[in-house]
Amino acid sequence: MSKSMTKIKLPLLVAYWLTVVVAMALNIIPWGGAFLMVTPDWVLLILIYWALVAPETASVGKAWVVGLLVDVLTGQVLGQYALAYAVSIFLSVKQHKRIRHYLIIQQSLVVFMLLLLARILVFWIENINHQPVSMNFWLPVLTGAIVWPVVSLLLRNIRIV
Repeated sequence: MSKSMTKIKLPLLVAYWLTVVVAMALNIIPWGGAFLMVTPDWVLLILIYWALVAPETASVGKAWVVGLLVDVLTGQVLGQYALAYAVSIFLSVKQHKRIRHYLIIQQSLVVFMLLLLARILVFWIENINHQPVSMNFWLPVLTGAIVWPVVSLLLRNIRIV
């Protein structure tokens, strides 16, 4: 770790909710142009991080509540992201001991699969409502897996008191 990166010490629940709120803000920022199509699901990336690092804090219930908040913030069908987040976090918490010891590139592949699963659930729900979905719908899964090492490294510097 470089000396320029300072560690921030916060209580676990404060760090959890603070990072979730920041991720929600990143999700609703009106990005312009092509960046909008490739913006990863920041909230799910943060939830996966906390599920791997502190599974006792990142529960399926909290993921469900966060998903409902994201549904409200983004104007989606109520429960759409709640279901996707709850299923992804359930699998993350269930396998956290194994995933935590993977190399960062292997973790990125696992994160890719979790993001893909969540996106498939969202796709399924949107197709129930007969909403058209373009191929760009799947790009955030790839970009989420690509930015996972950076997200993981940045959040690793938020340490618990």
